[in-house]
Amino acid sequence: GIPLALHAVQIRKLIFGTSHPAFAHALSVLASCYHAVGRYFDACDCLEKCLEICEVAFQKNHANIIPNLMNYGNVLRSTGDFTKAKSVYERAITIHQLNFKAGQQGRQLDKCWAEVEDLERKVQQQQSNPSPSNYSPVGLTENYDIEAQGTPVIVYTDIGRDVDDELALVLLSSLKRKRILNPLAIVATLSPEHDRSHLARGSMDAVGMADVPVGVGGSGGIDEGIEMEVYGAEYSLPSYCIFESGEKLVHRALETVPDKSAVILCIASLSDVCSFMKKNEDIFHSKVGQVVIMGGVVSSEAGDLLKPDTAYNNGCDISAARYVYRRCQELGTPTATLSRWAAYGCPIPPKLLDEMAKTEHMVAVNIRSVSKLSIDQLWNKVILHPSDPRREKLPTRCDINWFCRTFMSQDEISKDSPTSVWTQVRRLNMYDPLALLFCVPAYRAAHFSPKTKVVNGVAHIVVGASERDTGIINSPSLYDEYASLFMYAFQESLHKDIHT
Repeated sequence: GIPLALHAVQIRKLIFGTSHPAFAHALSVLASCYHAVGRYFDACDCLEKCLEICEVAFQKNHANIIPNLMNYGNVLRSTGDFTKAKSVYERAITIHQLNFKAGQQGRQLDKCWAEVEDLERKVQQQQSNPSPSNYSPVGLTENYDIEAQGTPVIVYTDIGRDVDDELALVLLSSLKRKRILNPLAIVATLSPEHDRSHLARGSMDAVGMADVPVGVGGSGGIDEGIEMEVYGAEYSLPSYCIFESGEKLVHRALETVPDKSAVILCIASLSDVCSFMKKNEDIFHSKVGQVVIMGGVVSSEAGDLLKPDTAYNNGCDISAARYVYRRCQELGTPTATLSRWAAYGCPIPPKLLDEMAKTEHMVAVNIRSVSKLSIDQLWNKVILHPSDPRREKLPTRCDINWFCRTFMSQDEISKDSPTSVWTQVRRLNMYDPLALLFCVPAYRAAHFSPKTKVVNGVAHIVVGASERDTGIINSPSLYDEYASLFMYAFQESLHKDIHT
């Protein structure tokens, strides 16, 4: 599958470099995997790189190029480019005739001739009756079956900001394999949104979700010209299966599902959800059954309506957050909010990241590396004065004392501590994976104790009312649940024995 092929590409790149035939062969295998799931243009990209390497590594018109040309022609056929596919097969025939005597590798030659003849007919048909390309986002199908496929979910994420967004996608891959949740679309938001979409696409490919489309969202409420950091990853790459309009992708995804069945999960700024609701309220109202938000609300007992608090995701675009909460309550669309207090109620030890990295999965290894870097970067922000622009949009409550209470087993440390504070970290908070689990009624009932506010006859729930009331029923049990799901995702995608 694609996860194994991606790992093979990375390993051969490290061992042989990017100009060796062994690396080219790994790209060819990856192309075949992309072709098999309908990612035709990504397959073409891999094969073009493969052929570019082979043209240099082998002498001109070498026989070793023929299989890759045949693969390339086959993929071009799938894209509808019959003319180019025909020329590729014709070149394969020429090279074959230069290298083999009559009768040698006859089946290979016969295959090429058959393809050329069939493609000639296709070209003539295409010229006489041109039709638009039928290429469409993978993963979106009509006649949705919730029982067979799982609850449809659309995720808005600012992946690359910190690792818990990517961990949420890892968790999502497990729930997809178990047919509990079925992701219809992932929308990457927060400037630079294109870079985030590349990371989301690569990460999802690596954990077995290559069939789930990724869309590019908006700037996430950030002022024009400002770009927030995005951590790096070897697997973060451009792809033809990234759609420029996340809004259009979401609209198309919602068209495929039954009424009131889709879950919208927002683990980022609510800017994109707000924009979608304003422009597409009819389909939002008819298709969305619940909006799950990683954020926070002002006390659910205060006032007639739930209102967003100063949580980071809310603060990125507070006007959007206010609109989404207010309009959902007016429309009767249930909301489920998971606050930071819930995450504080179920921290994870850094050793879990160490255990995941032992699977040797490229995503697990990168997450472990980035986590250390992220903690150090956060520390270097909290020690700054609250008015310092280098804090970006970090809330003023996030100071040194907050950092120590949140991540360490001590009340305070000096600003003059070593550059890296990773060795002093005792617990990490995984906000977004918990928000994902909160989307599943069975997990919600087993592990969370939400508060309920009824507005116009519709229940809206909140988990994590305060530092003392985290809403977590049993922290060790919940930790065991998602730790096992993380390991399952990494081991399954690499076809490793989960019991080893």
